[in-house]
Amino acid sequence: MADDSNRIRDERLAKLATLREQGLNPFANDFTPSVTCADVVAAAAEGDGPPDMNAIAEDATTFKVAGRVMARNNMGKAMFLRVRDRSVGVEEDGVQNLQVYIRRDNVGEEAYAVLKKLVDIGDLIGVEGPMFKTRTGETTIMAGEARLLTKSIRPLPEKFHGLSDVETRYRQRYVDLIVNPGVRSVFRQRAEVIAHIRETLNSRDFVEVETPMMHPIPGGATARPFETFHNALQMPLFLRIAPELYLKRLLVGGFERVFEINRSFRNEGVSPKHNPEFTMLEFYQAYATYEDLITLTEEMLAGIAKRLNGSEDTTRPFGDHVIDYKAPFARMTVQESLVQVGGLSDADVADLESLRAAFDARDLGYDEALPFGLLLMHGFDVLVEHQLIQPTFITQFPVEASPLARRNEAAPDFTDRFELFAAGAEIANAFSELNDPIDQKERFQAQVDARDAGDDEAMFMDHDYIRALEYGMPPAAGEGIGIDRVTMLMTNQQSIREVIFFPHMRPEQA
Repeated sequence: MADDSNRIRDERLAKLATLREQGLNPFANDFTPSVTCADVVAAAAEGDGPPDMNAIAEDATTFKVAGRVMARNNMGKAMFLRVRDRSVGVEEDGVQNLQVYIRRDNVGEEAYAVLKKLVDIGDLIGVEGPMFKTRTGETTIMAGEARLLTKSIRPLPEKFHGLSDVETRYRQRYVDLIVNPGVRSVFRQRAEVIAHIRETLNSRDFVEVETPMMHPIPGGATARPFETFHNALQMPLFLRIAPELYLKRLLVGGFERVFEINRSFRNEGVSPKHNPEFTMLEFYQAYATYEDLITLTEEMLAGIAKRLNGSEDTTRPFGDHVIDYKAPFARMTVQESLVQVGGLSDADVADLESLRAAFDARDLGYDEALPFGLLLMHGFDVLVEHQLIQPTFITQFPVEASPLARRNEAAPDFTDRFELFAAGAEIANAFSELNDPIDQKERFQAQVDARDAGDDEAMFMDHDYIRALEYGMPPAAGEGIGIDRVTMLMTNQQSIREVIFFPHMRPEQA
């Protein structure tokens, strides 16, 4: 296959040389399309539709279209091409192809010879002419002008019928997008997800902001950061693991509703649910609680489902399941979930010794140094998370697992926090914010102690953030939502790499 590809590439390089010898620019940039392929198809649906080939009026409207040649059929003095551009059609694969009919008598002998001998599948061409319908009823452009715009040197893979090798698809996404139209559809839907989120928050008077991507102190989440170094300032910096602490500084400064659709970086493993560089939405609302964000989150996800469905339907398929985003979503506390989903009893989750005994009886390994709150979370990770298929809010997280969340007034060992799960994965994390600088400093210190004891994902002490809180941060609630994971859910993709244009990969072998 490699030898065959090299042979085709050599042939195309020879064609490229021939074009230049004939004084033709194989990479021209002087053709501007007036419409897309989908526009032509839509225009054909108006009125009585396009005429037959032999009934085209001399003054018929012409259309200028540019796109990539995906198929061709030579017939001596004429040829049919199928051209694809950026436009979205009604076909299931999410793109619009347009048929072009090129006749030697219409475009001229020299132009036709170039198109017939020197243009290949994968090349980009520009055509102009009126439309008509073939005997089979297909909308087609009768080219009065047709010429090469970009010569492709490499052939499209697998005889132009698709690219199936997963690793090659991710490494060469540009080819994947050409030959697998359904992939384009996924990324168009991703854009719709982000657009809906922006519109939802803008309509509620949130301000979109930008905060630093390089931090002197990593914070806002428990994760291992990527490290770099600023030469001019002679100081280490960290790629942000979350924008949280900077966004909350803006709350202190009077921006009471802020959001950022941000890139964050965590120096962790790669899996179907994790990429070291990922996209998150984080938003913060003053004078709100996590309960308010539960309602907003339900509205946002239901709205996304409706937008993608083009209807009031709030369901979307995912694997073997149909996920329904209609509010209200199910709710359970961490302890309730261990009982209702994980199969433990109320007595099992009542205290540390009972929980250890329950884990021992089920041969669930655990670190005996874990305090009660973190042991609860270990149980949740092992017994519960993978079983949460329909959207479910898990609330009342232990303080030990929530260093930035506000304590619950009635149960101070727990926090006013939720995580949203669907299809067995975490989608969102939110809480009523801790704005007590004394409490926050103590929790940072506990994180520092954990780091000193060997936890390299524990947080650092951030004295400037404490100083900001001492000026007074309004009571607030904040939330982070994984854009990649929401897109996975909404587009029925089982791997995060399917919703990131260029996922991180191991170095390509020579």
